[in-house]
Amino acid sequence: MANTPRSRKSKGKRLQNTVRDLILEHFSQLEPDDVVSTLMGDSGTDIKLSPAARKVFPYSVECKNQEKLNIWSALEQAEKNAKEGTNPILFFKRNHSKMYVTLDAEHFFNLIQPLPPIDKS
Repeated sequence: MANTPRSRKSKGKRLQNTVRDLILEHFSQLEPDDVVSTLMGDSGTDIKLSPAARKVFPYSVECKNQEKLNIWSALEQAEKNAKEGTNPILFFKRNHSKMYVTLDAEHFFNLIQPLPPIDKS
């Protein structure tokens, strides 16, 4: 594929649409208009979430589909665009690779932390 602005934007849009579809697939209570892939070139997050979507998926999404990714710049952009009450999340991939996700480490460990024991007294 040619390395033109148009082809790069198309590549990025494909990843945004994939992430949008995965969110809708995993949160079946959401409607398609709750999770919308933004237009390329729009400022802010790459996936616009309705208030209902933010309740079940409290993340501000940044997507990067690039062969050479400056991870620090991408994370800075995700943090800068994060909406209040959400956590920045970066989805990234390159040609012929799996998609990966980056989160703040403290948030990640809070996600996987076992629930406290239930007090039965």
